[in-house]
Amino acid sequence: MSDHAPTPRSAPPNWVRDAVFYQIFPDRFGRSGMVDLGVRIEDWDAPPSFHGYKGGDLWGVIDRLGHLEDLGVTAIWLNPIFQSASNHRYHTHDYHRIDPILGGDAAFDALVDAVHDRGMRLILDGVFNHASRGFFPFSDIAEHQEKSAFVDWFRVREFPIAPYDESTPATYDAWWGLHALPAFNTEHEAVREFLWGVGQHWIERGADGWRLDVPNEIATPGFWDEFRARVRRANPNAYITGEIWSEATEWVGEGKPFDGVMNYKLTTAIIAFAVGNRLNPEAILDNHDYDITPGLHAGEFADRMDWLADIYDPSTRGAMLNLLDSHDTARIQTIANDDPDLVRLALLLLFVMPGAPCLYYGTEVGLAGGPDPDCRRGMLWDAEDQDLELLEFVRTLVALRHETPALRDPAMERIGPEPGSDFGRTWVAARGSGDQRVLIAVNHADEPDDVPLRSGVVDPAAERLHGSAHLVDSSATGRPGRAVTIVLPPRSWGIWSAPDD
Repeated sequence: MSDHAPTPRSAPPNWVRDAVFYQIFPDRFGRSGMVDLGVRIEDWDAPPSFHGYKGGDLWGVIDRLGHLEDLGVTAIWLNPIFQSASNHRYHTHDYHRIDPILGGDAAFDALVDAVHDRGMRLILDGVFNHASRGFFPFSDIAEHQEKSAFVDWFRVREFPIAPYDESTPATYDAWWGLHALPAFNTEHEAVREFLWGVGQHWIERGADGWRLDVPNEIATPGFWDEFRARVRRANPNAYITGEIWSEATEWVGEGKPFDGVMNYKLTTAIIAFAVGNRLNPEAILDNHDYDITPGLHAGEFADRMDWLADIYDPSTRGAMLNLLDSHDTARIQTIANDDPDLVRLALLLLFVMPGAPCLYYGTEVGLAGGPDPDCRRGMLWDAEDQDLELLEFVRTLVALRHETPALRDPAMERIGPEPGSDFGRTWVAARGSGDQRVLIAVNHADEPDDVPLRSGVVDPAAERLHGSAHLVDSSATGRPGRAVTIVLPPRSWGIWSAPDD
């Protein structure tokens, strides 16, 4: 699938800022009944294990594209789908073959066609920092040791290697020192060419971009620049985003290799503000880049939004992959202690921010789950198990984003709390510009709030697009110099049409 007007290779694809993404963990999304390889699988509804398969496949994804279309999804990110000896498939065996347990290459080709026929796009997960013990060149080293023809593909410090003896440290470089995940030697030309070729190959086969796993762990100068060049030659509208948990200015922007990154700095800010000290501490990841400060006040949240706006240029802000949860974190349902109001606050904030919102499969129907592997439960497909009110709420948010150009515009202006003022309960911002500008106010507190606005921000008769908050003429409240006051119930928000004068 390609646009009629391809974007420059140095710029993010035009379609991304308008996209709504949906992340699918293929083994846990849907069984088709078309794949029977005699594999032992777990009960779909049983708690997920680290190593067990539940039997989801790509045909099962095809069968359920109608659900995504009805939701308003326009782009799908699949967790890895290449042949592997793990349910998550981050242990790649063959980079040129779709895992037979997922339906093989035929299922991939059918999925590409079905996705594109619905006007959607398909993003693949690229694991290029490390391979696995089952990857043929590494298996050759294990078989032939220092005599292997592939000995330069990995960094071996001492022979013989013993990849299945985990009683002693690996004698080769491996991701986090794990014997199962030997790290590629990307200083070796043949390795670079192989990985660049993989990136290009699957774009030529119909994928619309890549989400790159731990790309910061490949330090070879120019590696990702060439990767970008090869991918964008194959498809000038391909999207490239990276799993960078920290501030990412070295990775995105003019002349940088990625269009966007997984915006975990936004993730943690939203959770800290929307859920705050009401969160489940057992669900919070122990990762210094996943820095959730419970009880973030509105002023502090506004400061973080200002910081994100300052470090990324408008083009980059529009191409960030924004998320609340993923296969690496607990689910927002569990983080928020199954409190529906807090889940809705977090989702509302996700959908009004610059960048492309990404829903983790099942979030829309209330699928819960703690840290890995619990965050990888089987999808809820029976209506009696789903939170249908939440599903309708998410549909409404997706439609609002599609129908409101200002919410897809990277521009965002802080209205309140003003810098240096009382922290407050309510965050207020304007999105977009000109006739398409909208005003957003979110009260995260368990108490009501009213926020007087300076003259000219919004007309008291402005159309409310979403939410339960309302505007009143400040003259009726005795606030001189303030034209409008926003009145917000506890845990509420409002979005109004607010064109510039």
